Amino acid sequence: MKNSIKVAAFAAATAMLLGACGSAPEEPTTEGNGETNETAAASTDVKACMVSDEGGFDDKSFNQSGYEGLKRAEAELGVEISTTESSSDADFEPNLNALISDGCDVIIGVGFKMADQLEAKAKENPEVKFALVDSTFAEQPENARALVFNTAEASYLAGYAAAGMTETGKIGTFLGMALPTTQIFADGFEDGMNKYNEENSTDVQLVGWSKEAQDGMATGDFSDVAKGQTFSKQLVDQGVDVIMPVAGPVGAGALAAASENEGVKVVWVDADGYETQPESGQYILTSVVKEIGAAVFDTIKLVVDDAWISEQYVGNLENGGVSIAPFHDFEDQVPQELKDGLENIKQQIVSGEIVVETPNQP
Repeated sequence: MKNSIKVAAFAAATAMLLGACGSAPEEPTTEGNGETNETAAASTDVKACMVSDEGGFDDKSFNQSGYEGLKRAEAELGVEISTTESSSDADFEPNLNALISDGCDVIIGVGFKMADQLEAKAKENPEVKFALVDSTFAEQPENARALVFNTAEASYLAGYAAAGMTETGKIGTFLGMALPTTQIFADGFEDGMNKYNEENSTDVQLVGWSKEAQDGMATGDFSDVAKGQTFSKQLVDQGVDVIMPVAGPVGAGALAAASENEGVKVVWVDADGYETQPESGQYILTSVVKEIGAAVFDTIKLVVDDAWISEQYVGNLENGGVSIAPFHDFEDQVPQELKDGLENIKQQIVSGEIVVETPNQP
């Protein structure tokens, strides 16, 4: 079990756009002594805490992104921090109890599966603020805030890009667990592929997911990397050469498969995979990014500023809460026509001309 309270050192995340219903946090300002407010953080007595899901804070995905937001709050806002890691669902309640007992002023749970336990703890502890990454609440407590992301919009762009870069005419995806927060990626990915086909009179096919049936390949967890590699090999055997694993750490199995099969590319999710695992950057075409760290920072800042609101935050393309990462090593291989098409599609989504719809909408 990894549920002992601990604090590890990570680099503070770069300031990102977010905020309540889409407002952006302030950029670092220069103080009179020449220092930025990142290095001249004021002291506060607020204690900010976080519980991971089973992936842990080194998952190179959404847990790590959340933790970076916590560390940024420590560096810029001067809060004290404390964390607990979960190895399984059974760890959620004791980990939350440990942080409540530890005197935390705000507790952030990372992951859809923690929703019931975190909501119950919020109701039992009205003096503590709570936030939940990747899920809304069944009954919204006034001291709790949901941090959710319309990743269908960003994965729409990724599906468009994947369709434009496949050489076999087949792209693929698989999930860790079949949840609304993973299915929404696959829905957008399929829609973006279909948009590319419509504009370019092509017939790129998606293997591993059907938006209409809301069914497809899922490993069943977020921890079995070997299973992720097996699923990726199955996709490659069916002719897929661009794979989007929506599976947290299990996605590393897709990177392993790409390393063994020439020409296979990976679309990472949650964080910019090129930056979180540079050793595999040569296989990562792009990433569907959720700016979780920025949403976490903003939520903690609400507590520090005594400006708490329980209204949920929804990250989208318009407010910068979701995005696709740069092409990095593939930058010179992606045709300018495809890049222009992606920018045009993005602007149409932001303007509302294209509405990305999914039954898994937050």
